[in-house]
This record gives sequence, structure tokens and C-alpha cells, in this order.
Amino acid sequence: MTDPKRFRLYKSRPRTFIISDISNEPDDAESLVRYLLYANELDTRGLVACTSTHMKNRTCPQDMESIIEGFGKVVHNLNKHVHSDNAYPDASHLLALVKSGPEVYGKLALEPGVALSEGTNLLIERVDESEEPLWILCWGGTNVLAQALQHVRASRSSEDCTTFYSKLRVYAISDQDDTGLWIRIQFPQILYICSIHGWSQYSCATWMGISGDVDRGGADTTKVSKQWLRENIQLGPLGQKYPDLEFIMEGDTPTFLYLIQNGLSAPEHPEWGSWGGRYDPVDLALAGRHYADTTDTVFGLDGRSYTSNFATIWRWRDAYQNDFAARLQWTLTDNISKANHAPVVIVNGSDGSEHLEIDVEAGETVTLDASESYDPDNNELTFRWFQYKEVSVATGLIPQQIPDIDMRDIGSQRTGSIVEITAPLPGVCAVDMLSGEPTKVGHSYHLILEVKDNGTPPLVAYKRVVLRTLNSQLKGRRSQAVHTSSEWIKLGLTQ
Repeated sequence: MTDPKRFRLYKSRPRTFIISDISNEPDDAESLVRYLLYANELDTRGLVACTSTHMKNRTCPQDMESIIEGFGKVVHNLNKHVHSDNAYPDASHLLALVKSGPEVYGKLALEPGVALSEGTNLLIERVDESEEPLWILCWGGTNVLAQALQHVRASRSSEDCTTFYSKLRVYAISDQDDTGLWIRIQFPQILYICSIHGWSQYSCATWMGISGDVDRGGADTTKVSKQWLRENIQLGPLGQKYPDLEFIMEGDTPTFLYLIQNGLSAPEHPEWGSWGGRYDPVDLALAGRHYADTTDTVFGLDGRSYTSNFATIWRWRDAYQNDFAARLQWTLTDNISKANHAPVVIVNGSDGSEHLEIDVEAGETVTLDASESYDPDNNELTFRWFQYKEVSVATGLIPQQIPDIDMRDIGSQRTGSIVEITAPLPGVCAVDMLSGEPTKVGHSYHLILEVKDNGTPPLVAYKRVVLRTLNSQLKGRRSQAVHTSSEWIKLGLTQ
């Protein structure tokens, strides 16, 4: 019998506040069904129905309530499949969080004499109630957030406003009204993840990678098809609340997959990548904390290499869809032996979902030991390590500065569970590219361990290892300085 105490344990839960133009089309309702399956990992602080460019003068909070009522019929079963310290919230608690935003389009909510909506008041209250960040997940327009920001700026001291803004984190599914750009211009200090493209040109946006038929031949569409959803998701009291597709499946889902505590996510670092995609700052100095589309290079279903912003999400599609299907099965039974549960990954004694940072002198070797990792259902595990090179590019390096990190298996019983890593030499990782002068702190490299079980469906968990190189003896000084990166490349200094 599986011991629930062996399930993955979350030390803390990101605080979330959803703003959704639910009922504009089915995908918001689809996303809410999936969101509720992860409600034990997230501290939900508000569920606000809003307007958007697609639904300009009405909101539909009642449709949120209907889905939550379906959740209430299965929450008992769900709680049998998670650690008791990370229980799901009661449906009554969630229903009390459902409010409406302004029933007007965009910046009309900012006009003089327009009262604060119930949703706006709740948002302000939720920011004020804690010193922890509040993640605003924007599935439609953003005038609820804009109205709150305008009110706070007009009614509080500069110091109090700074405190308020510092607690906000935003992930918006493109701009869906005229307040998104206004917020980023007026309040550049707020961390704001948002794809940038021509108005309503959603086919350009990163979030299309969740289920869109993008990078054709690369992204597998099998597990985002109507048939797969019908067979694996639209089951039971909650699954039956999942509507049929009209356009693409769950365009809003990346906002919370970004926060899922599976060992991959690092919410304060959009450039690190997760199931919710990867985004780079538009300005490395972060004068404005806007993170926009970037690319990953991934081998697709057809074996070819694809470089796109969509790939930052679809590369994980098999994993997040299997996880979705497994959690939906949890809703159907309180017998934990009849469902699968994700592995627990432990590397060098680090057993949480947080990343593991290791300092290593340039040229030296370290061991990464994941042999204590286990599967709560006693399924067999496989281990796969890979280097996430694009994250290093996001820090300002050029691709030619990033060497391959060799991860050598050292003969454990489970291949890949114990590997050796040798850090690059000082001249590669800890010397200024232009001046040739050595630096005491070198580049950082991101290594990802994926651990997969052989259950039904197979589930994965991860551990991110950040290898930070040091050069305490200032070795590797180069005799020749250069003036440009292209000159550096031409001289063969990449080796």
C-alpha cells in the first residue's frame, strides 16, 4: 500500500489571483478545470471574472462557480492522492473568492466616477494581507489590475505604493484589452510576463505552444486532440465540466503551469523556463521588468531540430498532459493504489522542488547523486540529464560562450542516477570575453534531471542544478584583448 507521506511535499505555495474572461470561449473553462487539479500546490486568493476585447461589457462569474461545484464533488478523492500537509481547499472556500471585475472594456474602468469593482477591491486586499508575492494570472483583459494600481497610486504615499508594487507578479496571456501596455509603461517596476506581437496576432505568442499545431512535425498533437481529451479528461463530476474545444486547448494554462512545483519551475526567473514556457527580459538592466518571448531549440517528434518560442512550452507537452490525465484519475477514486503519482527527486540530499546551486572551481569535477530518488508507488524510474543552454544565453552570453557540459554516468545500478560533472576550464568560463581578464566568479550553467516512472500514465519530476563556476586563483588570463564578440569568435577564442 502506498504511504501518502511519501508523496511530494511542498514547503510553500505560490499565492495566485486569477482574472479570466470566462465564457468568451471554452478555453478559460478548460484551464480552470485543470487549475483546480493543482489547487493543492497553489494558494488561491481570488477568482475574478473580467472583460476583454472579445467580451467587452459583461462578466460571467457564475461559470466559475459551476466548475467549482464540480470540484466540490471530487475534492475528497483528490485529497487521498496528495501529502496531508498539502491538502486541496474546500469548494466553499473557493466559491467565496469568486468576484466580478468592472463590466466595461479596458481603460473605461479608469474613467473618473467609475467605482472600484468587487474584484478590484479583493485584489487590493489580497496584496495588502501578506508580504509574500501575489501572482496575477491574466486570462483576459487586465483592467481589474489597472483599476487597482490607479487607485493605490492616487490614495497612498510613495513609500506605501512602492511596497504594494513590489509584491505584484503578472503573467498575462498576451494583451487582451488596452490596459496591459498602460500598466507596463506606468508601472515598469512590476515583474510582468507577456508575449509581444501585433494586436490579436495570437498565433505569434509563446502560449500557443500549450496545444497549438505549431512547428508542424515537431510538436506532437496526439495528446491535445479532442479524442484524447474525451478519453482521458472529460470524465467524472469535474472532468464533465471540461468543455469541447473550439479553437485551441487551454490557451491560459501556461500561467499556472509556470508555477507548478515539479522541480523545474523558478517563478522569480522567467528566463529559466518551465512547463509554462520561457521568457527573457526585454532589457538586461531590468529598467522595466517586462519579460517577453524568447526561443528554445528542441528536437521534435520527427527527429528534426526546431527553434521557436512555442518550443519553450511544447517541449514539455507529453509530461504535462500525462500529469493532467493522472490527476483527473485521482478525482475518480479514493483508492491510491488505482492511480499513479509523480516521483520524488533527491539530488545530493536536496529533496525539495527548489533548484540546487553548486559552486565548483573551474576545471574541477563534482558528483551529482540522485540515487535516493524514489517513486511513491514503487514504480521503476529512469534518469535523464540534459543541459539547458538557452538559460545561460538569457544572462547576456552569446551561444559560442557556452560549452557542452559532459555528464558521465559512474556505474550505479540505475543508469544516470549518479553522474560526474567537470566544470569548464577558467579560460572558457571565468575570463572576460573582451579584455581577457580572469574573474573570480565565472558563468553559471543549468543542468536538468528528469526522472520518469513507468506507471500509467508515466509521470515525471525534475531537479534543476545550477552549476556556478569559481576562479579563486584568477587563472586563465588571456594575453590578447579583443573589441567585439565577432573578433573573439574569429580568433577561435571559444575553445
